[in-house]
Amino acid sequence: MPAVLFHSPNDSPTEWEKKLREFMPNLDMRIWPDIGDPNDIEFALVWKLPSGNYEKFKNLRCICSLGQGVDHIFTDADLPNQVHIMRLVDPWMAQAMSEWILLQVLRFHRQVPEYEDLEKQLKWKVLPPPETSECAVGILGLGELGRDAARKISALGFKVAGWSRTEKEVQGVECFYGEKQLEAFLNRTKILCCLLPLTPKTTGIINSKTISQLPRGSYVVNAGRGQHVVDTCLLRALDTGHLAGAALDVFNEEPLPSQHPYWAHPKVSVWPHVSAQSNADSAAGQVADAIGKVFSGKVPDNLVSREQQY
Repeated sequence: MPAVLFHSPNDSPTEWEKKLREFMPNLDMRIWPDIGDPNDIEFALVWKLPSGNYEKFKNLRCICSLGQGVDHIFTDADLPNQVHIMRLVDPWMAQAMSEWILLQVLRFHRQVPEYEDLEKQLKWKVLPPPETSECAVGILGLGELGRDAARKISALGFKVAGWSRTEKEVQGVECFYGEKQLEAFLNRTKILCCLLPLTPKTTGIINSKTISQLPRGSYVVNAGRGQHVVDTCLLRALDTGHLAGAALDVFNEEPLPSQHPYWAHPKVSVWPHVSAQSNADSAAGQVADAIGKVFSGKVPDNLVSREQQY
């Protein structure tokens, strides 16, 4: 039987092998770097495999990202052309991401940073109550995660809009698309939540220009990729008061260096990339199905476009 390569600095290979064996008892899983004969490997289940290693596997037919994002795969300049690339589409991850996004939206909407500051000052002060129906939330990216978050936030009565590269329809959500509609989307958004895939076209999308198109006193929530944000632009907007706060789960460098300004900034909430972690319990069945299809010469589900990189 062909072999499966496993690599992830964040996930337990023991747990993944146990869950996959419930579907594939005879699974031959090779845990990096103990891969044995590289010619045995036809399927790779990975998160951030060190660059330059895919070309070692001459019989590799499919790479499955241990997460929704696949940008870590496309960073390899020697990525074999004939290999399928797929991502996980896990309802558990969508639920987890929506919970985290909703947590940040409610935190800013219900003035939690302001009340926490008053608490530290021992001040009993009532702030003007916010009106949910007037709070404009904007979701950058209307893929599986973005659509789920948009629906859940809209169900609570927020005024939700979404932006995507191509035209989309989401019930209860005002949809914008393309570069020409990005400014209008930003102009109406008070809490901007980024759930975009990372591609050459989305890298640095949260920059001085786009931030300036948000209303003064807005918030930025990023659970996409750190590279979506130009850090100097975000910090400048926070320091000038154009932005009132930011909640960040992803960063240009991870782990976030201890000397980075985000750690000490009073308007920034730092999270260690935990908004939606992969889950063997919920995703093993999907991965096992993909492995079975690949080993039998079939095409797996949830493939991504090499051209678009998502």
